[in-house]
Amino acid sequence: MPLSNRSQRIVYKYLLLHYFEMEQILKNKRQELNKYLNKTKSDIYTYLIRRIFFFPYGEELLLKNLKKKIYFSLVEKEKEFPKSVQIKKYEYLIAMLESSKRNFDKGYISKNVANRIIETLVKYGFVNKDANEDIRKRFEKKYRLEPPSFIVLSPTQKCNLNCEGCYASSKINASSLPYKIVDKIVHEVYNEWGNRFMTISGGEPLMYYDDGKTLFNIWKKYNQMFFLFFTNGILLNKEKAKKLAELGNVTPAISLEGFEEETDERRGKGIFKKILKATDNLKEVGVPFGVSVTATSKNINILLDDKFYDFVFQKLGASYMWQFQLMPIGQAKDMKKLMITPEQRVKLYRKWEQLLKNKKYCIGDFWNSGVLSNGCIAYGRKGGYLYVDWNGNITPCVFVPYYENNIKELFSEGKKLADALFSDLFIKGREWQNKYGLNNTKKPDNWLMPCSIRDHWVNFKENILNKNSKPEDICAKEALKSKNYTETLKKFDEELSKKTLPIWEEEYLNGGKK
Repeated sequence: MPLSNRSQRIVYKYLLLHYFEMEQILKNKRQELNKYLNKTKSDIYTYLIRRIFFFPYGEELLLKNLKKKIYFSLVEKEKEFPKSVQIKKYEYLIAMLESSKRNFDKGYISKNVANRIIETLVKYGFVNKDANEDIRKRFEKKYRLEPPSFIVLSPTQKCNLNCEGCYASSKINASSLPYKIVDKIVHEVYNEWGNRFMTISGGEPLMYYDDGKTLFNIWKKYNQMFFLFFTNGILLNKEKAKKLAELGNVTPAISLEGFEEETDERRGKGIFKKILKATDNLKEVGVPFGVSVTATSKNINILLDDKFYDFVFQKLGASYMWQFQLMPIGQAKDMKKLMITPEQRVKLYRKWEQLLKNKKYCIGDFWNSGVLSNGCIAYGRKGGYLYVDWNGNITPCVFVPYYENNIKELFSEGKKLADALFSDLFIKGREWQNKYGLNNTKKPDNWLMPCSIRDHWVNFKENILNKNSKPEDICAKEALKSKNYTETLKKFDEELSKKTLPIWEEEYLNGGKK
């Protein structure tokens, strides 16, 4: 007996509803399976890393096996990015692994710290990025935007040095954030963003003190987060080194300008020897550390010579290095004579390539290593970050001294740090990032010129800044008005484009094939 039209509609609705229910069940099962597979992959990677570090037998074979797995995952399996881009990421991770293993074998990294690094930075940062997926999904559902991967926080502008060309214009009597604000910021990014890594800058972070507390209180409270802090190193005495070793989730990046002559010239007489003492204190208790270098016209020749890097990684015992290029903002606004030239920047890029691939030195150049981060990482983009300074101003980047929101004001209004992601400045910055390559990762624009402000000043000034953008200080304000400043950066960017675009097109987009 045929069904009536009404009965047919009822059956159809039932089948349709059942179909969607089954689709949702299958979707949930696929998500559960992916979580299981990711956890399994994470366990395999962390197991191999632990075996390589802690068990001397068969480590060469295990290391070879791990490298194959990483290469397959990053280079062969990944199809969304140019192969040459992924190869650089692979070389960087291998350099990080080998630099750490080299210092672990020398006794410069303790077992306790190595274990903490594997549990925090490696397992939940590099390997199993889905470990905090539930937190990040809740964020995305609420804000319709994936949360940034980390933040840079400068809780104080205070510094016991007065270095020539300091981007932060630091001084001994300067602003600091209240501890309760610092704690609230870290609480939000840990519990509501799913971040497990944070960078602390300054000023000098070890001079931070408020309400009877220092940053050691933060590092201890959030012991499942890994912290990197930039420091001049001279306050890293034996007592502080021991406390860092006990924590195991903090690494200092100590500022150098070259050897003794170059460091003392910019930072003060006797500073280099104090840095050597600080590194001895850290090695004695097994705390891994890095070196931070600012490339200028005065030290560029040293940075183009292997001797300096051999000293840093082999003799000094650093596990990593961050390179920056002097920005003519802050105390450096009148220091254009200290800027490196476009030609020198390309030479520095070639030196980075060679050191990464051949010497396995873990070096990240904030501008020349744009391929590692898929271009500019500012403006709170996915995989990127934002910056909160000592006044509470929320800027897109440490080197972008313009803002719209202040964290103290947001908190007083019952808002969150996440609300700053939706300022016009941040939105326009992410729009530029998407156009410049993130929306076309198979053939992005020139990631050898990734910086939205340093490498594209005119576009930044005309299309990213807006009427609501406020300069962070008088130097940033003057930079907007100065014709000479604009002409200098415009010329720099045009010359750099001529030198890097052929490299980008031939070696990255065409894979080295003409």
